[in-house]
Amino acid sequence: MNNNKVAVPEEVIMNKIYLIRDQKIMLDKDLAELYGVLTGNLNKAVKRNIKRFPEDFMFQLTKEEFDNLKFQFGTSSWGGNRNLPYAFTEQGVAMLSGILNSDRAINVNIQIMRIFTRIRQLLADNLSVKLEIEEIKKKLENQDKNIELVFSYLDELIEKQENPQPRKQIGYKRKNDE
Repeated sequence: MNNNKVAVPEEVIMNKIYLIRDQKIMLDKDLAELYGVLTGNLNKAVKRNIKRFPEDFMFQLTKEEFDNLKFQFGTSSWGGNRNLPYAFTEQGVAMLSGILNSDRAINVNIQIMRIFTRIRQLLADNLSVKLEIEEIKKKLENQDKNIELVFSYLDELIEKQENPQPRKQIGYKRKNDE
């Protein structure tokens, strides 16, 4: 198989990346499907190499997390799973490339890594845009305060013109002025 050949459309991979525990993850069943292996075989390979998968690389979903995920997709059952699925973080997916050696698994893994990188870049770009927007908001708030101050000064000036206070004259007084 040619390494440049795209094995799976990018949209398919992107739709299989979820946010759980504030981490971007992929589920074992989705990875197995993409790699063209059975979920049980993928998990067996992982268990044979469990030292490669610390908890920040792979973890098992809780029942609540799994139910929440099913609820998001509107499915009452998800292929008759008896066990809670395993979630692989970006590092866990990268580690899978060392234990799955088929051409398809290697090519799909390369695609997945590129997509994770692109998502990270999009999030970084998004964050910088948000920071710039916040900076503009602060400047606008300051301008609003300055404009309010200018208007209050104008109001004071208009009030002084409409209701002039008699000014006490200074200087020499003539006899007629007394």
